[in-house]
Amino acid sequence: MKIATVLRNDDYTREVEQLLKEKLGAAAGRTCRFVGGPDDHPDMVLSIGGDGTLLEAVHQYGIEPSYVGIHTGHLGFYADWRPDELDEFVERLVQQEPAIVEYPTVACRITMRDGTVHHKWALNELVLRNASLSTLVTCVYINGDELETFRGDGLIVSSPSGSTAYNKAVDGAIVHPSIEAIQLSEIASINNQAYRTINSSLVLPKHHEVELIVMNPRIMVGLDREQAVWKDVRSISCRVGQKKVKFARYKKLTFWSRVRNSFIKG
Repeated sequence: MKIATVLRNDDYTREVEQLLKEKLGAAAGRTCRFVGGPDDHPDMVLSIGGDGTLLEAVHQYGIEPSYVGIHTGHLGFYADWRPDELDEFVERLVQQEPAIVEYPTVACRITMRDGTVHHKWALNELVLRNASLSTLVTCVYINGDELETFRGDGLIVSSPSGSTAYNKAVDGAIVHPSIEAIQLSEIASINNQAYRTINSSLVLPKHHEVELIVMNPRIMVGLDREQAVWKDVRSISCRVGQKKVKFARYKKLTFWSRVRNSFIKG
């Protein structure tokens, strides 16, 4: 098995990586080999850090390998393992086949005013804001039918796993990853006698597409950890992506257990 690592940039995480390599080398010998980058086509990617590290790993290595998270950060929703569990993790990695769990993604099509089209995707979410941080104005269409003209701070289109991230912070629903859906949530919408929005998160099934017609000349687009200012965007269309990210599970930790551990359990 070829294994790659993606690390949070701190000394403790680098120490954990070194210890893991030593333990795995002693237990697996030549059956497991660490490789250096995406061109080596690893079978598995170990993300050592927090959820941000995992998102970085997924965008670096894509959908071909499976992923395992080792938690050295403050919030490890995607991570199964802690540094004090390395012995158990190595034993299971060597001796058992993992359960493969697939998480849906958000597929995004960004269409420019000159007709150029850019295809993007996110494991967690797309976030749309006005670049100047003033009011974002966007016409929202679902399957070609107009829903509303949104005015406010921004919009989030999240995957089920991303529903526990920024989406949850704006009171969106938590959606189980087995449900192939996307969720559209508003950030501080303007609702008064002149302007109205649905003012509620919308969960859309796999065969639905949300199209955001952009009225602002410059917008900020966030795709997981990547953020950039875009000029002259005509529209952004989002739907459930065909790509799914694979996680290798070597112990039973349900989605709702992750929710409880991350947000309720002290």
